[in-house]
Amino acid sequence: MSERSAAPGSLALVESLVNTLDIETGADALDTAQGRDRFGVAESQLADARELRESLRAALLAHAGRPPHRAVTPLGDLLARAPLYVAVDAGDGSARLAPADGGPLLSRVAAAVAEALVAGTWTRLKACEAGTCHWAYYDRSPAGRGRWCSMQVCGARAKMRRYRAKGP
Repeated sequence: MSERSAAPGSLALVESLVNTLDIETGADALDTAQGRDRFGVAESQLADARELRESLRAALLAHAGRPPHRAVTPLGDLLARAPLYVAVDAGDGSARLAPADGGPLLSRVAAAVAEALVAGTWTRLKACEAGTCHWAYYDRSPAGRGRWCSMQVCGARAKMRRYRAKGP
């Protein structure tokens, strides 16, 4: 969908998880063993992974000032279940939240969100406002007001619709 570069740091995990579903075509990378392996998701965990993905998408739509795409479990409720621990570096004493229990997807996402909150980058991860897209992208615009994953595709379509709606 997008020609944008990946989100920085651990937000790339969140962005790539949200982008496993192409809303326009219905193609879901989590339907394949390769897609599930990429995120360490067993087939038995598929429903939970999809629930997490759509809750993340709703949060990213909120970052873009848009309502949720559908009813979802609030992201905070899901992340509250994530086993994390405080990892402290013995060398320099720095600390970070890290996934516990071998790093299940929920814990890795929770750690990524925590890292982004500290870095101040969480709200820059957004979902495209185009209803047939909702692709996750990292908004690198100076003012943080990006609206589409791609100006060449979703942005151009929206501008063309507005132009046509104005009429002659």
